[in-house]
Formats: sequence, structure tokens, C-alpha cells
Amino acid sequence: MSRNSIKILPGALVCEESKLRGDITIGSGTIVHPSATIIAEAGPIIIGDCCLIEEQVKIIHRLPFDQQNKENTTPVLIIGSNNVFEVDCTVESPKIGNNNVFESKCFVGNKVTVSNGCTIGAGCRVDG
Repeated sequence: MSRNSIKILPGALVCEESKLRGDITIGSGTIVHPSATIIAEAGPIIIGDCCLIEEQVKIIHRLPFDQQNKENTTPVLIIGSNNVFEVDCTVESPKIGNNNVFESKCFVGNKVTVSNGCTIGAGCRVDG
């Protein structure tokens, strides 16, 4: 399935140079910088309001290896509001709450759920 369905709500700013692939909804007030990559591989991605997605950020929605053969489910990656994704971080988390900061060059794996008000430190790797 290589269908792109990009929805950008009023007030959001998405730079033309960003790379968006799959079924993605971007909330009002969210800013997506140039060279940011958002890939909805396993199912839709819904990004909340007032998020900041900086340069070279990679947000990838993919299933954990042990769930790839399960049928009848299309998981949705919901990213809450007021999240900051700093330069060159990679986030594959299946669920992200509100008011989180993903600092530069951090990595969050696809088995990690991030709740509310968390900070993942610069260069830290969280695989779960």
C-alpha cells in the first residue's frame, strides 16, 4: 500500500522540503521543518496541535517485529499536543502523549510508549 493521504489542518506550517509518506494528519499550529521525515508505514499517524518537528527528525510508524504477522489490526500512531522533536532525533514509538521533549540525536524504539511530560535526553537511546 503506497497511498499518500496528507491532511494539514489550518494554522500548521509544513515546509515543502519535508518528506511525508503514508496517511498523515498534522494538527493546527504544528511546524514541520525542512528535511524532517514522517513515514506512516504500519498505519496512520495523527500529530496533535502545536508540535515542533525540527530538521532531520525521523518519525516512523512501523510495527515491532513480533507483531508484523498479525491480521485485522491497523494501528494508529497518535502523537499528542505540544511535543518538541529536536534536530536529528528518531522516534518510532507507537504512542506519544502531550508536552514531551525528544532532544537532539535521541532514539526511541517501536516498543516504547511515551506518556506525558517526558524528556528523552540528547543522544539517549530507549529501545524498550
